[in-house]
Amino acid sequence: MQSKVVVVVGATGGIGAALVPKLAEAGAKLVLVARDADKLEELVNNLEDDYDIEAIAVPTDITKYAQVEAMVQKAIAQFGQIDILVNAAGAGVMKQFLRIEPQELDQMLDLNLKGNFYTSQVVANVMKDRKIGHICNVIGILGKHPMAMAAAYCASKFGAVGFSKCMADELRRLGIKVTLFYFGGIDSPFWDNVSLKVDRSKMLTAETAANAIMFALSADPQAVPMEINIQPESHLFF
Repeated sequence: MQSKVVVVVGATGGIGAALVPKLAEAGAKLVLVARDADKLEELVNNLEDDYDIEAIAVPTDITKYAQVEAMVQKAIAQFGQIDILVNAAGAGVMKQFLRIEPQELDQMLDLNLKGNFYTSQVVANVMKDRKIGHICNVIGILGKHPMAMAAAYCASKFGAVGFSKCMADELRRLGIKVTLFYFGGIDSPFWDNVSLKVDRSKMLTAETAANAIMFALSADPQAVPMEINIQPESHLFF
């Protein structure tokens, strides 16, 4: 990871916040992306205090294509390249299918599907010139297995899986790897605004998820960990 340029989308959230210090410790140059500018600046300041690295904060709404393009342009202006993209941003609406409002469906599709698509596409267009790169899309287990009360969320995540697999097939010849992560329940701020009753003590930790991403990023150059599936023992999907 030494001197590699890593874009982390959702850098201030549960998985992103756990991943960023690990990347910093490994010597990566960081482009930290989230909506909240104050949280991003605080994160950059903490990293600069704790690690001898270069990091920039780029507040971005990834549901807006123009903002994604601007974010990537800032990354290139600062570091000249992008080696790794980690899409760890996401949100969930968990309610009965018959009660899902149109704006709630739009929210899921805009962030979890279209936002992921935009960042992957714009960054891949930069990576292809150097014929090297690694895109990591954090999907979650509900992108593979349906669950009651999660129709809108599953729709967005199943869609993210579909485009990611198509993207992987197209980008392989350009030397760009794609890894999908199917984590089970992660104890993170994701659940703060979800009305479902869940036992967060039995969930995976964000640290576990971050370690899995680091494993994929540190794999042998000839090895492509295409999918990583980690679930809590308390509720497994098969």
